[in-house]
Amino acid sequence: MEIPTFFTLNNGLKVPAIGIGTFQGEGDNSKVKDAVKTALKLGYRHIDGANAYGNEKYIGEAIKESGVPRDELFVTSKLPGRLVCRAQTWHEPMDVERALDVSLKDLQLDYGKSAS
Repeated sequence: MEIPTFFTLNNGLKVPAIGIGTFQGEGDNSKVKDAVKTALKLGYRHIDGANAYGNEKYIGEAIKESGVPRDELFVTSKLPGRLVCRAQTWHEPMDVERALDVSLKDLQLDYGKSAS
């Protein structure tokens, strides 16, 4: 059996089959930046983070410093949930856009394209 390199979503968008997860790093999360930069250098193109992990700033810095074009990357995040230590619970429909805006700002990204 051949291992897929990507999965195609219903809208035709392709998601890399292998990505790096960035759960909480130690201390100030600065090691997350190094891990993401290394992963991008090795060819990873799917990065998964979460606002609740407190490391989206470092993920964004790593992406920016890597030089990998934004259109080559698939970046995912999560809505802050009820069981996170930072305690934001942005699961109500009226809160989703705000949560997305916070993540995009921290990641230094725009929706689906490079931020200027």
